[in-house]
Amino acid sequence: MQGQNQQQAYDRGITIFSPDGRLYQVEYAREAVKRGTPSIGVRTDGGVVLLVDKRISSPLMEEASVEKIHKADNHVGIASAGHVADARKLIDFARRDAQVERLRYDQAIGVETLTKDITDHIQQYTQVGGARPFGVALLIGGVTNGEPRLFETDPSGTPYEWKAIAIGEDRSTVQEYLEDNYDESLPLDEGVELALRALGQIRDSLAPEGVGVATIDAETGAFIELSNDEISEYLDEHDLLDDGTSGDEADPDEDEE
Repeated sequence: MQGQNQQQAYDRGITIFSPDGRLYQVEYAREAVKRGTPSIGVRTDGGVVLLVDKRISSPLMEEASVEKIHKADNHVGIASAGHVADARKLIDFARRDAQVERLRYDQAIGVETLTKDITDHIQQYTQVGGARPFGVALLIGGVTNGEPRLFETDPSGTPYEWKAIAIGEDRSTVQEYLEDNYDESLPLDEGVELALRALGQIRDSLAPEGVGVATIDAETGAFIELSNDEISEYLDEHDLLDDGTSGDEADPDEDEE
């Protein structure tokens, strides 16, 4: 019985390491990320692509209310997988951080600097009693001095830089496709195609209303979110367009982020 009580203490306390050096609450936060609908990031010579699965749980839901891609600054976009509310808190933090950089130094914040500021904030919630870790992972893509950068944040507060990355459910399947098909010299439009095909590995067909795509162009440094018509053209060109006869429904209790 005593051993069971000790196990529960390790399980519930974010500030307590288990005997094998684990923080269970951080691991549970990673499980929340795995249950979120997938997001994909691809870094190319021409810029960064962020693609998200905006699976609509009901035909009565307003499509515009499912926000999975966010503009953090003119040159930075963020996609997420995990708890919606947690993601929005971190995105608000990122936007404030970017604004402070512009006001204080009159310059755009670096993508790596922004990522590390966010992960420092995340890490604080892994060692404070009475709080819990953020149950979300972010893909932060942008351009710094003409160089495309793509980072992933982890609920532990650790940043990773990637050439191509998937987060959320079915990550291993999507990641395997990216590893087999990624080419660093891809132009930006082919990066969009790669991301769509990667998502197509876990979806029978895709609809423009259920997919979000944004690009950050290396030359202009501009964050641009594609319209449904533009996404439809990509899907139609590559035979990924939903014919309207199929559609996945998400559990409304699960994250759409």
